Amino acid sequence: MKIKQTLYNLLDEDQNNSKGDAFVHYFISGLIIINVIALFLESYQNINKDYQTLFWYIEIISIIVFSIEYLIRIWTADLEYPEVKPYRARLKYIGSFMGIIDLVSVLPFYLPYFIKIDLRVVRVLRLFRLLRLLKLNRHSNSLKLITQVFKRTKADILITVFIVSLLLILSATLMYNIENEAQPEAFSNIGEALWWAVATLTTVGYGDIYPVTGIGKVLSGVIALLGIGIVALPTGIISSAYIEEIQHNRKKAQDNSCEHCPHCGKELKK
Repeated sequence: MKIKQTLYNLLDEDQNNSKGDAFVHYFISGLIIINVIALFLESYQNINKDYQTLFWYIEIISIIVFSIEYLIRIWTADLEYPEVKPYRARLKYIGSFMGIIDLVSVLPFYLPYFIKIDLRVVRVLRLFRLLRLLKLNRHSNSLKLITQVFKRTKADILITVFIVSLLLILSATLMYNIENEAQPEAFSNIGEALWWAVATLTTVGYGDIYPVTGIGKVLSGVIALLGIGIVALPTGIISSAYIEEIQHNRKKAQDNSCEHCPHCGKELKK
Protein backbone atom coordinates (compact mmCIF):
# COMPACT_ATOMS: atom_id res chain seq x y z
CA MET A 1 0.00 0.00 0.00
CA LYS A 2 2.94 2.32 0.67
CA ILE A 3 4.19 1.88 -2.91
CA LYS A 4 0.68 2.47 -4.21
CA GLN A 5 0.32 5.68 -2.19
CA THR A 6 3.74 6.89 -3.33
CA LEU A 7 2.93 6.31 -7.00
CA TYR A 8 -0.42 8.02 -6.56
CA ASN A 9 1.25 11.05 -4.97
CA LEU A 10 3.76 11.24 -7.83
CA LEU A 11 1.01 11.32 -10.47
CA ASP A 12 -1.58 13.29 -8.54
CA GLU A 13 -1.57 16.81 -9.99
CA ASP A 14 -2.90 18.28 -6.72
CA GLN A 15 0.00 17.06 -4.57
CA ASN A 16 3.28 18.60 -5.82
CA ASN A 17 4.76 18.25 -2.34
CA SER A 18 8.21 17.05 -3.36
CA LYS A 19 10.86 17.34 -6.05
CA GLY A 20 9.79 13.90 -7.29
CA ASP A 21 6.25 15.14 -7.98
CA ALA A 22 7.57 18.15 -9.88
CA PHE A 23 10.00 16.00 -11.89
CA VAL A 24 7.25 13.58 -12.97
CA HIS A 25 4.94 16.39 -14.06
CA TYR A 26 7.67 18.28 -15.92
CA PHE A 27 8.92 15.06 -17.54
CA ILE A 28 5.49 14.01 -18.82
CA SER A 29 4.69 17.57 -19.97
CA GLY A 30 8.01 17.76 -21.81
CA LEU A 31 7.42 14.37 -23.42
CA ILE A 32 4.01 15.47 -24.68
CA ILE A 33 5.48 18.64 -26.22
CA ILE A 34 8.30 16.62 -27.84
CA ASN A 35 5.67 14.30 -29.34
CA VAL A 36 3.79 17.20 -30.93
CA ILE A 37 7.02 18.69 -32.31
CA ALA A 38 7.99 15.28 -33.72
CA LEU A 39 4.57 14.89 -35.35
CA PHE A 40 5.00 18.32 -36.95
CA LEU A 41 8.52 17.57 -38.23
CA GLU A 42 7.49 14.18 -39.62
CA SER A 43 5.33 15.99 -42.20
CA TYR A 44 8.56 17.24 -43.87
CA GLN A 45 9.72 14.38 -46.10
CA ASN A 46 13.42 15.27 -46.02
CA ILE A 47 13.45 15.60 -42.22
CA ASN A 48 11.40 12.43 -41.76
CA LYS A 49 13.80 10.52 -44.01
CA ASP A 50 16.91 11.68 -42.14
CA TYR A 51 15.51 11.35 -38.60
CA GLN A 52 13.02 8.50 -38.97
CA THR A 53 14.85 6.36 -36.41
CA LEU A 54 14.87 9.20 -33.87
CA PHE A 55 11.14 9.74 -34.33
CA TRP A 56 10.58 6.00 -33.83
CA TYR A 57 12.51 5.99 -30.56
CA ILE A 58 10.57 9.03 -29.34
CA GLU A 59 7.31 7.22 -30.09
CA ILE A 60 8.41 4.00 -28.38
CA ILE A 61 9.60 5.83 -25.24
CA SER A 62 6.39 7.86 -25.17
CA ILE A 63 4.19 4.79 -25.52
CA ILE A 64 6.05 3.02 -22.70
CA VAL A 65 5.76 6.03 -20.38
CA PHE A 66 2.12 6.79 -21.20
CA SER A 67 1.13 3.12 -20.95
CA ILE A 68 2.76 2.77 -17.52
CA GLU A 69 1.11 6.03 -16.43
CA TYR A 70 -2.30 4.77 -17.60
CA LEU A 71 -1.95 1.44 -15.79
CA ILE A 72 -0.79 3.15 -12.58
CA ARG A 73 -3.74 5.54 -12.70
CA ILE A 74 -6.11 2.57 -13.05
CA TRP A 75 -4.39 0.80 -10.13
CA THR A 76 -4.50 3.87 -7.88
CA ALA A 77 -8.01 4.99 -8.90
CA ASP A 78 -9.40 3.84 -5.53
CA LEU A 79 -7.21 6.50 -3.89
CA GLU A 80 -8.53 9.11 -6.30
CA TYR A 81 -12.15 8.11 -5.62
CA PRO A 82 -12.16 6.73 -2.06
CA GLU A 83 -15.93 7.22 -1.71
CA VAL A 84 -16.69 4.24 -4.00
CA LYS A 85 -15.57 0.63 -4.15
CA PRO A 86 -12.18 -0.07 -5.80
CA TYR A 87 -13.59 -1.66 -8.97
CA ARG A 88 -16.09 1.20 -9.36
CA ALA A 89 -13.29 3.71 -8.84
CA ARG A 90 -11.29 2.11 -11.65
CA LEU A 91 -14.31 2.12 -13.96
CA LYS A 92 -14.95 5.74 -13.02
CA TYR A 93 -11.42 6.72 -14.02
CA ILE A 94 -11.54 4.70 -17.26
CA GLY A 95 -14.80 6.39 -18.23
CA SER A 96 -13.69 9.89 -17.21
CA PHE A 97 -12.63 12.49 -19.77
CA MET A 98 -8.94 12.31 -18.84
CA GLY A 99 -9.13 8.52 -18.62
CA ILE A 100 -10.40 8.36 -22.21
CA ILE A 101 -7.69 10.78 -23.33
CA ASP A 102 -5.03 8.65 -21.61
CA LEU A 103 -6.35 5.54 -23.40
CA VAL A 104 -6.66 7.17 -26.83
CA SER A 105 -3.10 8.47 -26.45
CA VAL A 106 -1.68 4.92 -26.53
CA LEU A 107 -4.39 2.76 -28.14
CA PRO A 108 -3.64 3.65 -31.82
CA PHE A 109 -0.11 2.31 -31.37
CA TYR A 110 -1.28 -1.12 -30.21
CA LEU A 111 -4.29 -1.63 -32.50
CA PRO A 112 -2.35 -2.64 -35.67
CA TYR A 113 -0.66 -5.43 -33.69
CA PHE A 114 -4.00 -7.01 -32.73
CA ILE A 115 -6.30 -6.02 -35.61
CA LYS A 116 -5.52 -6.01 -39.32
CA ILE A 117 -5.99 -2.37 -40.32
CA ASP A 118 -5.58 -0.65 -43.66
CA LEU A 119 -2.51 1.61 -43.85
CA ARG A 120 -4.70 4.63 -44.57
CA VAL A 121 -6.56 3.99 -41.32
CA VAL A 122 -3.23 3.68 -39.50
CA ARG A 123 -2.24 7.14 -40.76
CA VAL A 124 -5.52 8.54 -39.44
CA LEU A 125 -5.01 6.80 -36.09
CA ARG A 126 -1.57 8.40 -35.82
CA LEU A 127 -3.29 11.79 -35.81
CA PHE A 128 -4.73 10.82 -32.41
CA ARG A 129 -1.24 11.52 -31.08
CA LEU A 130 -2.29 15.17 -31.14
CA LEU A 131 -4.77 14.36 -28.38
CA ARG A 132 -1.78 13.91 -26.09
CA LEU A 133 -1.80 17.70 -25.87
CA LEU A 134 -4.96 17.38 -23.79
CA LYS A 135 -2.96 15.39 -21.23
CA LEU A 136 -1.23 18.67 -20.40
CA ASN A 137 -4.49 19.75 -18.79
CA ARG A 138 -3.64 17.88 -15.59
CA HIS A 139 -0.04 19.13 -15.54
CA SER A 140 -0.57 22.82 -16.34
CA ASN A 141 -2.15 25.32 -13.95
CA SER A 142 -2.93 27.62 -16.88
CA LEU A 143 -4.89 24.92 -18.70
CA LYS A 144 -6.69 24.06 -15.47
CA LEU A 145 -7.66 27.71 -15.13
CA ILE A 146 -9.04 27.80 -18.68
CA THR A 147 -10.99 24.59 -18.00
CA GLN A 148 -12.51 26.12 -14.87
CA VAL A 149 -13.47 29.24 -16.85
CA PHE A 150 -15.25 27.19 -19.51
CA LYS A 151 -17.10 25.22 -16.84
CA ARG A 152 -18.30 28.43 -15.18
CA THR A 153 -19.43 30.02 -18.45
CA LYS A 154 -20.83 26.86 -20.06
CA ALA A 155 -24.49 27.92 -19.77
CA ASP A 156 -23.84 31.45 -21.08
CA ILE A 157 -21.78 30.17 -24.01
CA LEU A 158 -24.43 27.58 -24.93
CA ILE A 159 -27.08 30.31 -25.05
CA THR A 160 -24.86 32.41 -27.33
CA VAL A 161 -24.12 29.43 -29.58
CA PHE A 162 -27.85 28.71 -29.81
CA ILE A 163 -28.60 32.31 -30.85
CA VAL A 164 -25.79 32.28 -33.43
CA SER A 165 -27.03 28.96 -34.84
CA LEU A 166 -30.56 30.33 -35.25
CA LEU A 167 -29.21 33.43 -36.98
CA LEU A 168 -27.06 31.32 -39.30
CA ILE A 169 -29.96 29.09 -40.35
CA LEU A 170 -32.33 32.04 -40.78
CA SER A 171 -29.89 34.12 -42.83
CA ALA A 172 -28.85 31.13 -44.99
CA THR A 173 -32.48 30.27 -45.75
CA LEU A 174 -33.33 33.87 -46.64
CA MET A 175 -30.25 34.31 -48.82
CA TYR A 176 -30.95 31.06 -50.66
CA ASN A 177 -34.45 32.22 -51.56
CA ILE A 178 -33.18 35.67 -52.58
CA GLU A 179 -30.10 34.67 -54.60
CA ASN A 180 -30.97 31.23 -55.98
CA GLU A 181 -32.62 32.56 -59.11
CA ALA A 182 -29.83 35.08 -59.84
CA GLN A 183 -26.96 32.69 -58.92
CA PRO A 184 -28.11 29.06 -59.17
CA GLU A 185 -24.48 27.83 -59.16
CA ALA A 186 -23.31 29.75 -56.08
CA PHE A 187 -26.54 29.41 -54.05
CA SER A 188 -27.69 26.02 -55.32
CA ASN A 189 -29.00 24.96 -51.92
CA ILE A 190 -29.27 26.13 -48.32
CA GLY A 191 -26.03 24.31 -47.47
CA GLU A 192 -24.08 26.54 -49.88
CA ALA A 193 -25.87 29.56 -48.46
CA LEU A 194 -24.91 28.41 -44.96
CA TRP A 195 -21.24 28.60 -45.91
CA TRP A 196 -21.82 32.22 -47.02
CA ALA A 197 -23.64 32.92 -43.72
CA VAL A 198 -20.73 31.58 -41.65
CA ALA A 199 -18.17 33.65 -43.57
CA THR A 200 -20.33 36.78 -43.30
CA LEU A 201 -21.48 36.43 -39.69
CA THR A 202 -17.93 35.89 -38.49
CA THR A 203 -16.89 38.90 -40.64
CA VAL A 204 -14.22 36.76 -42.32
CA GLY A 205 -15.64 37.40 -45.78
CA TYR A 206 -13.75 34.98 -48.04
CA GLY A 207 -15.47 36.44 -51.09
CA ASP A 208 -15.92 33.13 -52.93
CA ILE A 209 -19.72 33.43 -52.59
CA TYR A 210 -21.45 36.79 -52.36
CA PRO A 211 -24.87 38.26 -53.22
CA VAL A 212 -25.44 40.23 -56.44
CA THR A 213 -29.05 41.33 -55.97
CA GLY A 214 -29.96 44.51 -54.13
CA ILE A 215 -31.95 42.75 -51.40
CA GLY A 216 -29.19 40.19 -51.01
CA LYS A 217 -26.57 42.92 -50.48
CA VAL A 218 -28.74 44.63 -47.86
CA LEU A 219 -29.24 41.34 -46.02
CA SER A 220 -25.50 40.63 -46.22
CA GLY A 221 -24.74 44.03 -44.66
CA VAL A 222 -27.21 43.46 -41.83
CA ILE A 223 -25.80 39.99 -41.10
CA ALA A 224 -22.23 41.36 -41.08
CA LEU A 225 -23.18 44.10 -38.59
CA LEU A 226 -24.97 41.61 -36.36
CA GLY A 227 -21.94 39.36 -36.51
CA ILE A 228 -19.68 42.06 -35.06
CA GLY A 229 -21.70 42.04 -31.83
CA ILE A 230 -23.05 38.51 -31.55
CA VAL A 231 -19.90 36.56 -32.44
CA ALA A 232 -17.91 38.74 -30.01
CA LEU A 233 -20.22 37.84 -27.11
CA PRO A 234 -18.47 34.55 -26.18
CA THR A 235 -15.12 36.37 -26.14
CA GLY A 236 -16.47 38.92 -23.66
CA ILE A 237 -18.07 36.25 -21.48
CA ILE A 238 -14.89 34.15 -21.34
CA SER A 239 -12.62 37.17 -20.77
CA SER A 240 -14.76 38.40 -17.86
CA ALA A 241 -14.88 34.94 -16.27
CA TYR A 242 -11.13 34.51 -16.80
CA ILE A 243 -10.34 37.74 -14.91
CA GLU A 244 -12.74 36.78 -12.10
CA GLU A 245 -11.13 33.34 -11.81
CA ILE A 246 -7.63 34.82 -11.62
CA GLN A 247 -8.73 37.26 -8.89
CA HIS A 248 -10.44 34.42 -7.00
CA ASN A 249 -7.30 32.25 -7.15
CA ARG A 250 -5.10 35.13 -6.00
CA LYS A 251 -7.39 35.84 -3.05
CA LYS A 252 -7.44 32.13 -2.20
CA ALA A 253 -3.63 31.99 -2.34
CA GLN A 254 -3.37 35.02 -0.07
CA ASP A 255 -5.80 33.51 2.44
CA ASN A 256 -3.80 30.26 2.52
CA SER A 257 -0.40 31.92 2.69
CA CYS A 258 1.65 31.73 5.86
CA GLU A 259 3.76 34.17 7.86
CA HIS A 260 6.65 33.24 10.12
CA CYS A 261 6.78 34.12 13.79
CA PRO A 262 9.68 36.55 14.40
CA HIS A 263 10.49 34.79 17.70
CA CYS A 264 10.29 31.05 17.07
CA GLY A 265 10.28 30.95 13.24
CA LYS A 266 7.18 28.79 13.04
CA GLU A 267 4.63 29.34 10.27
CA LEU A 268 1.56 31.31 11.23
CA LYS A 269 -1.53 31.23 9.01
CA LYS A 270 -3.16 34.55 8.26
